[in-house]
Amino acid sequence: MSFPQGTLPNNITTIVLLGFPDVHSFNFLFFSLLIILYFGTIFGNLLIMSLYLMSKNLQSPMYFFITQLSLYDLLVTTDVVPTLLHTALYGELTVSLIYCILQLCFFVMLESSECFLLSLMSYDRYLAICNPLRYNSIMNYKFCVTSVDIIWLVGFIVTLCYVFLINNLYFCGPHVIDHFFCDFEPIMQLSCSDTSIIHIHILILSFFFAMLPFIIIVMSYTYIVSTILKIQSNTGRHKAFSTCSSHLVVVSLFYGTILIVYMFPTKGQSLLLSKVLSLMYTVVTPLLNPIIYTLRNKDFKEALQKVKYVIKESIHNVFSV
Repeated sequence: MSFPQGTLPNNITTIVLLGFPDVHSFNFLFFSLLIILYFGTIFGNLLIMSLYLMSKNLQSPMYFFITQLSLYDLLVTTDVVPTLLHTALYGELTVSLIYCILQLCFFVMLESSECFLLSLMSYDRYLAICNPLRYNSIMNYKFCVTSVDIIWLVGFIVTLCYVFLINNLYFCGPHVIDHFFCDFEPIMQLSCSDTSIIHIHILILSFFFAMLPFIIIVMSYTYIVSTILKIQSNTGRHKAFSTCSSHLVVVSLFYGTILIVYMFPTKGQSLLLSKVLSLMYTVVTPLLNPIIYTLRNKDFKEALQKVKYVIKESIHNVFSV
């Protein structure tokens, strides 16, 4: 049965998140693994942000965007992982309907903003490799800050669209979500309203904030690969590719899981598989991003060594007084 949108008060006020009921036999082990990943994510992303603020060698557009990516990853983890940890330890979590919708909206804002940021980072690499003479004139401080501000604004506008669409729904139950956070499709399944029009609107929005940035990324890397192949020396090709390889890996991880979870039909997809894939872009990817960007990055390694040296000298001076 369907009800007219926005005409009836919601029949449910609380929602139960089931998390991973299949792992109840080793809850504590699963919880321990998640808490290690959680603190690793917080430490890694805070480290990148701190190094950027403390090191003069990292004051460039590329590292400014990496720092913004770390901020997004930190906020996504903070939004999703606390509920995940509670369901992992206690089996389930009861939250209010308002909290559930707010968690979804915050998640949508961050993920849509991250899509645009990744496309902006690909444009940065395109300019650096394909048009290096104009790089400094285009990628100046004002352009970088303005671009990031616009990305935050676009993410906020997308979130407002979600709020408007969800506000017109009537929620009658059941009040149980077999997931570890309040994602879009599980919330839609709680509604007795006709959600077909909303799904069409969301599909249009998804093209704008997910597929359009992806198209920009593909176009940027098409030009990048074409330019790299024209470089005569192997050393030059390797150096050019190394400047964008980390970003390419991050994009592949992010969009790979997003496309599988949201673009393919969910009816034939295993619920456990869907939740594992959701773990990839909410827990694993935010953990891996700092590792990918710092593991082979000479500038980050040098900045870390300098910070270690300063800390070591400070501690030595304190104890030598």
